[in-house]
Amino acid sequence: MPPAPDPTARSTSLRSIDSPDMRGAGRELLSLALIDARNRTLHLLSMCGDAADALWLAGHAGWFSEWWIARNTQRAFGIACSPRPTRLASIEPRADDWWSLRPSEASRAAPGSMAPDAEVTRAYLLETLENTLDMLERAVETDAGLYFYRLALFHEDLCGEDLVVRAQTLGLPLDVPLETPPQPRDAVPMPATAWALGRAEEGFAFAQECGIQEVEVPAFEIDAQPVTWSQYAEFVDDGGYDRLDLWRPEGAEWLVRQVDGRRAPRHVEHIGLSHQGGGGAVTQRRFGRTVRLAGQRSAVHVNWWEADAWARWAGRRLATEVEWEIAARASAHHGFRWGDVHEWTANILRPWPGFRPDPWSAGTDFDPRPAFGQARVLRGASLATQARLRSPQRRGFAPPAWDEGFVGFRTCAM
Repeated sequence: MPPAPDPTARSTSLRSIDSPDMRGAGRELLSLALIDARNRTLHLLSMCGDAADALWLAGHAGWFSEWWIARNTQRAFGIACSPRPTRLASIEPRADDWWSLRPSEASRAAPGSMAPDAEVTRAYLLETLENTLDMLERAVETDAGLYFYRLALFHEDLCGEDLVVRAQTLGLPLDVPLETPPQPRDAVPMPATAWALGRAEEGFAFAQECGIQEVEVPAFEIDAQPVTWSQYAEFVDDGGYDRLDLWRPEGAEWLVRQVDGRRAPRHVEHIGLSHQGGGGAVTQRRFGRTVRLAGQRSAVHVNWWEADAWARWAGRRLATEVEWEIAARASAHHGFRWGDVHEWTANILRPWPGFRPDPWSAGTDFDPRPAFGQARVLRGASLATQARLRSPQRRGFAPPAWDEGFVGFRTCAM
């Protein structure tokens, strides 16, 4: 079982806005991190041009911070805030029409309304940041007093990651360098242990991370790194997409519904075993360009059904989220590598004992409650994830058919 954290020690040792311990940051570092997040949003917006999705995501990040901080009369209550507090007016009279709903939803809600251009969006982002920082200076330095400022920071980091994902989906020419691929390492054996999943300490947590789930974990062997393109190419060459016996019924139904005749992960143009030197030969569309990917890189844009079918084909199984967390926290010095891709786990998303809904996520993609019992749990981080969100305890989720994000998987021995 992991040792109990010392909140006092964490707060006094925290010195970097890139640390995952920013979940417990005070006013000074929060101020710097909020500026950093907004600068990243503006930078990504400049690279994405006038793409409607990018403009909306950037504006939404500013709108969200204003909605829950400057306009929220109960912001000092923190997580105890009402989901529908009395709100003040926005600095932009049309902000709610422009940025509260995604463009497709907004067009249905207010037909004919014009979305703002990049210049208006940037001006709004700068002014809302200034207001947020001004209010932060006067905030009480407690978990309740800083809750919505920490939320605004991590929400904007998530919007920035979504901007990168949308750029990949739309083929926008974003300059995001590839990380150096790892050298292959042997699977990591882990002894049986007792483990406590969840977050009980002070600081910010997303709703699906709240509560404590105590688990007795048998000994297991887990891949040292996510499944690579060369490993995935073997599955494709062996007819993995045509062997429906490898697919769960729901996965097989998804596969036959794909009008493009799916035979590889999203964005892949060619995949197969290289007969010159071995390894996998993969070309994939990456931010609008076709690139050849080294066989030792992590397979990416794989959905849960594909990951599960690969594991069945290989005679292995997807790692559970508790196995993944144990290995990430205890085996860094034994070759366990993570952070290249978000990783599917075997688990269906469910609340842990002590789960508490938050006041802000209802009706958004971040609300875990409609996803309980359906979505699959994601762990890890990707090339688009800010360093302060790269925590072994971070718990994401998505529908099993989701493949837009930079997501892969690793497996365990049966």
